[in-house]
Amino acid sequence: MRSLIVVFRSNVMKIKYFTDTDTALMEFSDHQVAQTKEINENIYIDLDADGNLVSMTIEHAGKQANIAEIAYQQIQSKRA
Repeated sequence: MRSLIVVFRSNVMKIKYFTDTDTALMEFSDHQVAQTKEINENIYIDLDADGNLVSMTIEHAGKQANIAEIAYQQIQSKRA
């Protein structure tokens, strides 16, 4: 498993890639999952009780999302 941890202010986003199953898991918060929605047979999103995104799972990530590499870039807003 490979992991990338990105910090957004006080929240932490975690990206985990499981090489043995070719599964990518993106965790956006530590809220409790209330509902899982199937986007298609390989992509699922988890929502909390308020409908906020908790995590997203991509099965067969290399094929589904063409993930060969994960990069992160945070763009700061330009203030006039």
